[in-house]
Amino acid sequence: MPNLTLVLGGARSGKSRYAETLIAATPPPWIYVATAEAHDHEMAARIRLHRARRGPSWRTVEAPRDLAAAVAGSERSPVLVDCLTLWLSNLMLADAAIDKEVNELERALAAAPAPVVLVTNEVGSGIVPDHPLGRKFRDLQGVLNQRIAARADRVVLMVAGLPLAVKGTL
Repeated sequence: MPNLTLVLGGARSGKSRYAETLIAATPPPWIYVATAEAHDHEMAARIRLHRARRGPSWRTVEAPRDLAAAVAGSERSPVLVDCLTLWLSNLMLADAAIDKEVNELERALAAAPAPVVLVTNEVGSGIVPDHPLGRKFRDLQGVLNQRIAARADRVVLMVAGLPLAVKGTL
């Protein structure tokens, strides 16, 4: 398995499920780094479904903002980060220094002793958002995806549940 894999695609493209199969192909224990926060009942239900699907072989680490520390603390276990898009949203809402946070994440990824799979959304394929915050988010997400894709050994684009190799092999 490659050291670093980026799985990206649109909403409901099968990103998370595919990323889980990549990690599950390695020996457990596995670490699931969750960046989502349950601010409403619908999101709480989504989180419950994800946890139920993964099962007991996964250890969940909640990291809505300090993603670098979560990756660095994984020791020798394979790690799935789901997802960079929510992480970026959380950073923006906290008015964090995004470039600094991305630099710290890149350092943690470079030092990771076990495979890491990162899930992210491809948000640049739609219309230009009509609000400045939406445009800023789209631009930052595009730059984040480019930075991680450049570092990754493998990049997989998910379309309608089908994995397409963009970099490396499936």
